[in-house]
Amino acid sequence: MKEDFLHYVWKFQKFDVGSLYTSNGEILHIKNQGGHNLNSGPDFFNAQIELDGQLWAGNVEIHLKSSDWYAHSHEKDSAYDNVILHVVWEHDTEIYRKDGSVIPTFILNEKIPKATIQQYQKLFSKGNKWINCENDFKDLDEFKVENWLERLYLERLQHKQEMLLQELKATQNHWESLLFRVLCKNFGLKVNGSSFFSVAKSIDFSVVKKCSHERQDLEALLMGQAGLLEGETEDWYFKTLKRRYEYLKHKFQLKNGNVIVPKFFRLRPPNFPTVRLAQFAMLYFEQPSLFSKVIAGQQIEEFYELLNVSGSEYWETHYNFGVGSLQRKKRVSKSLMDLLIINTIIPLKFCYAVQHGKDVSEEILELAAKISSEENTVVKKFNSLKKVSKSACQSQALLQLKTEYCDKNKCLECAIGGYILGSQMQSQGGSVIRN
Repeated sequence: MKEDFLHYVWKFQKFDVGSLYTSNGEILHIKNQGGHNLNSGPDFFNAQIELDGQLWAGNVEIHLKSSDWYAHSHEKDSAYDNVILHVVWEHDTEIYRKDGSVIPTFILNEKIPKATIQQYQKLFSKGNKWINCENDFKDLDEFKVENWLERLYLERLQHKQEMLLQELKATQNHWESLLFRVLCKNFGLKVNGSSFFSVAKSIDFSVVKKCSHERQDLEALLMGQAGLLEGETEDWYFKTLKRRYEYLKHKFQLKNGNVIVPKFFRLRPPNFPTVRLAQFAMLYFEQPSLFSKVIAGQQIEEFYELLNVSGSEYWETHYNFGVGSLQRKKRVSKSLMDLLIINTIIPLKFCYAVQHGKDVSEEILELAAKISSEENTVVKKFNSLKKVSKSACQSQALLQLKTEYCDKNKCLECAIGGYILGSQMQSQGGSVIRN
């Protein structure tokens, strides 16, 4: 038995609410169970109860045992002075206010059907299961799942918003600089994301703007800061970029001591950092007003057009300096465009809108719904249980579900877990009095 189960039972009143009494025999009527507090302090705020006909308003605290009140030192914390009801599984001691009066105690284990407890234990008996509800997931109502996934996707965007705002602060609230940093990071994908992010942070965006009229200057700037122009080679293009970089380094007093050198190991040639940085340079050369276009864009086709760039002519026959390859345009692939839209453009648009007091939830949901579902181990596993991911909106939501709910055993905070438990309670004859 865990305390969060008691929170769930109290929050949704999943027990027989008729003929309630406190441990001291007072007649109890629950007028309002209160709002669930997920931060420090009492578990439920602004509850209303009636004791022997007397109306009380205040907070509710929930514990497995009454004595947990003292174990958690609540008697020393003024935040608990307004507790009007102590809800417990086991009543093992009386709890007193500072004035010596007894805090009324309501014992839940006398009101929760055994079938309900059994179903709760079954849900959390993970064993070798990938997720707790693995055996029930395939039978879930599709409409309920889709609604929950939409909420989870917006929740994931809110988490990304928090990270973006932290980085925005680091740029002195410069939105163009923020886009440059985050977009560069995501061009590096998982292997070189941290490296590319460090490269972007090492360059003041004013320098980028000054170099944006000349493609080779942008290439030299990025390659040089990444440490890819070190040493000597007979390759003519390497020499050209190195000369340009040495001039820019002196002119703008550039430093790259904190830059993480990008990796080539175990990467397919199209994902080499040289190719990706060349594509990124071309993007800012062709789109010097990229930020304004990102914010103004509303249709998915607009973003595909923005990101449809390729490396310069040299990179048509090279993946790295001095190493020739068959001629092929090194164009940003559709799959990379999708990732850039999912991880950069949509979160930034969402963040920017929220900061300017606009609700763009519907617009964002529509955009994400037009992007193909991501293919990763988490999404594949969920789809093997039940085909639920048909777009990026849903694949992103499933990542949020797995990392923030399933892995943390927050089933009772999850709409799916609550639905399964509620359905099981009803099928087993348990009391479900209120929704």
